[in-house]
Amino acid sequence: MRRIINSTFVSVDGVIKDPQDWPSLETGDDSGAVLELLQRCDGVLLGRDTYRSFAGVWQGRSGDPYTDKMNAAEKYVVSTTMDKADWDRTTVIGGDVPAEIARLKEGPGGDIVQYGFGRLAHTLMAHGLLDEMQLWVHPFFVGKAGGADGGLLFHEGTRSMLDVVGARTFESGVVLLTYRPKSAGA
Repeated sequence: MRRIINSTFVSVDGVIKDPQDWPSLETGDDSGAVLELLQRCDGVLLGRDTYRSFAGVWQGRSGDPYTDKMNAAEKYVVSTTMDKADWDRTTVIGGDVPAEIARLKEGPGGDIVQYGFGRLAHTLMAHGLLDEMQLWVHPFFVGKAGGADGGLLFHEGTRSMLDVVGARTFESGVVLLTYRPKSAGA
């Protein structure tokens, strides 16, 4: 069975909004681990807002391993308002999202990385569909949040007990914390 692995960049004060502007991304010693995660997955699962952000950055670019893998991967975007996606190899998932994601996990292929921690991640957790969570904690306070959900990792959602399965510190100060929900076969 395919696993779904959430990967989320978060500041020390819990902000997840606009990580592309964060100073710790400039040092890049953790970029190898970010690429490693993407390379061991053959699918990418995104909510609509994250899809739009990612497509705007990666679509049409090429020439480095991360970009090339992102563009070559099967992508799945969860949306109730999109009928089709214009990024190559992208399937729109609507309707009964938990059931469709469960079928996707049962299908052939390798693991699926799910980026961002909005409504989609909370839905996956609530339905026992998230197998692993990787929080990339960046060493600074953003000092403000934004967006409909406040741009924060922590907002109302599903209570979940987690097992710590890994912690890794990078020279940039980024700490990668890896968790598995206790209900996900741990």
